[in-house]
Amino acid sequence: MLELLTSFGLLNDGAANSKAVGAAIAACIGLLIGSFLNVVIHRLPKMMQREADNYLAHESGRSPPHAGRYDLWTPRSACPHCATAVAARHNIPVLSYLLLRGRCAQCQAAIPLRYPAVEILSALISAWLGWRFGLGMTGLAALTLAYFLIALSFIDADTQLLPDSLTLPLLWLGLLFNLGGTFSPLSDAVTGAVAGYLSLWTIYWIFKLVTGKEGMGYGDFKLLAALGAWLGWQALPMLLLLASCLGAVVGIAMVLTKRKTAQQSLPFGPYLAVAGMLMLLCGKSFLYFELY
Repeated sequence: MLELLTSFGLLNDGAANSKAVGAAIAACIGLLIGSFLNVVIHRLPKMMQREADNYLAHESGRSPPHAGRYDLWTPRSACPHCATAVAARHNIPVLSYLLLRGRCAQCQAAIPLRYPAVEILSALISAWLGWRFGLGMTGLAALTLAYFLIALSFIDADTQLLPDSLTLPLLWLGLLFNLGGTFSPLSDAVTGAVAGYLSLWTIYWIFKLVTGKEGMGYGDFKLLAALGAWLGWQALPMLLLLASCLGAVVGIAMVLTKRKTAQQSLPFGPYLAVAGMLMLLCGKSFLYFELY
């Protein structure tokens, strides 16, 4: 894409101009992908619940409670209040939300702020990654990781679930992209995947044996394994430290503001995701608090 723009004389100011154009293109891509991520965040947990309900009904000899196709593509997006299908002109990322003033065009029910927030977040992260890595294979790999982490973060925050249908492909993609050492040598990536899973698995069982309670879910093990596959085993200590500190700060703040009690569990996935993105963007220089 950048070569094409250069051939038409649209890039003449060197590397900085190329980076700016790459960031702008990535931001536009991020807006579009962010709109799709909203669908994933909303529907994937429902798909899992429907599948579980149908399976339990089948095992007990009852008729499945959920009929008809329901996936990421069908049925069309609709208002959850009045069930009116969302028109194409009302499905433009961010802009439609602003033009509709945050309300359904049919029933005037409020549209959750999370929808434009996910789109804007996706655009901003995409712009940053486009500037940092460009739009080549490395940039596309980084964008792929970012989109998976955004979806997993919001799903975990809503439901305290980290679906295998996202964490396991993310793990395999990390190993695949690192076949050529994109972010880490393959040997470090494989070791990172194993060490990521076993580290939280070990903490889980120690905590359970000592307290009799489950401190985290298996989805957290798989997410850290995936991040280890992308970033290598060397990133895991700092990644865990960052995630734990972020989780502690947010948890204490929520207890102090009485939004949570000290006994209520908090999802760990979003903090792992934020820490993973920081490690991706800042790399080894993160230890010295320097950005690329």
